[in-house]
Amino acid sequence: MKTEISVFLPTRKGSERVPNKNTQDFAGINNGLLGIKLNQLIKLKEIGEIVLSSNDPKSLEIGTLLAQTEKRIKVIERPDSLALSSTSLIDLVTYVPRICSLEHILWTHVTSPFCDEFAYELAIKTYWQELENNYDSLMSGKRFQNFLWDNQKHDLVNRVNQEKWPRTQDLATWFEINSAIFIASKEIYLNQKDRIGKRPFLLEQSTLQSFDIDWPDDFKMGEFMYREVRSEK
Repeated sequence: MKTEISVFLPTRKGSERVPNKNTQDFAGINNGLLGIKLNQLIKLKEIGEIVLSSNDPKSLEIGTLLAQTEKRIKVIERPDSLALSSTSLIDLVTYVPRICSLEHILWTHVTSPFCDEFAYELAIKTYWQELENNYDSLMSGKRFQNFLWDNQKHDLVNRVNQEKWPRTQDLATWFEINSAIFIASKEIYLNQKDRIGKRPFLLEQSTLQSFDIDWPDDFKMGEFMYREVRSEK
């Protein structure tokens, strides 16, 4: 079984929209979104290490505690300069291969609680398969096929014919990146300064798997949905 994948899991202190979003109680779950994500990731046999990168004391505390029983968890305090809301993503991308020791990197976020261990297993399996088909990386997202309006052009931007209001199924299909999963080799990080290559495979996920918690309303809705999903299992 291939295990040369590092998981990069970033959190930071000072969430502006939802205070303590990553670690506060979420749907009655201890350690919140971070606890959920770490417990999903440690179920994966396909990964060799889980790199928790944070400048948040609570996140570091949670990770350090779990690392006592899960040796694959590697807790690294991130410099504050790389954990600001103004931090360039390119600067963070450049930092990642310095702290991940394995040849491939899966970048994910705690804000995707419905992207669970089964979704990661599928993504990793698909990544290995698609490398054989001349793809160089993988990125998750969901299909978008609805009316998309450009206020400058005063028109739809995804119409494929001249009909003013076509059926939604006749609109161009777009791919909305959900930021749940990015997988690429460390070589791509080093040489291309990116977390995907020039030919990423687009892994389509469901609306539920793609749900991202960014705003206060997302947090409340996510809690309700998470309780419902748990009650069905």
